[in-house]
Amino acid sequence: MLDAFAKAIRQLGDPAMRRVLFFSVGLSLLSFLVIWIAVGFALTHVTFFQTGWLEAAIDVLGGLATLAVSWFLFPTVVSTTTGFFLDGVAEAVERKHYPLLPPARSQPIPEILASSAKFLAVMLSLNIIVLLFLLLPPVFPFVFYAVNGYLLGREYFEVVAARRLDPRAARALRRQNGRTVFAAGVLLALLLTIPVVNFVAPLLGTAAMVHLFAKMQRQA
Repeated sequence: MLDAFAKAIRQLGDPAMRRVLFFSVGLSLLSFLVIWIAVGFALTHVTFFQTGWLEAAIDVLGGLATLAVSWFLFPTVVSTTTGFFLDGVAEAVERKHYPLLPPARSQPIPEILASSAKFLAVMLSLNIIVLLFLLLPPVFPFVFYAVNGYLLGREYFEVVAARRLDPRAARALRRQNGRTVFAAGVLLALLLTIPVVNFVAPLLGTAAMVHLFAKMQRQA
């Protein structure tokens, strides 16, 4: 697994990877800008208390809470916004490392949209539940990375596998290699919560999954 991520890092200079990186960073920043503007508008124009110092405290705490929630939800947002561009990353990796592969399967647009919508809904729902574990600080990191590791590993693997297999076969192969996919997902979740690194994490995750998928297919 670590070798797959090492290969992904070495390919970050690929022009196809850079194009996806620029798009993903732009879309991710735009998404959070919209959230911050909406919350800022609410805090500025809605009066919660008549007492001045209480109102000021709510404004400060609200701003901090917005930053914290945005950080926790970053894996969900950035993975969703970049999901439509990751096919180009997978294609670049295959072109360099697996040039003898036949053309990838053409995925129907409804299949891609349904998969992305399902992933977003599940990740948002589970991460909102995970935030409740903030009340148990020693437990929270383990729950956060375990849940996001499972979800990210599953999603990124199936995105890559769907280029070569039908959805049912892709899920079957993922279940056969559940531990490896989960470990890769946890590492990806960790990368997505490290500032600056989190912008390239989706590319690294996709590229690494291409290598892992190719190895799993050979073993199968």
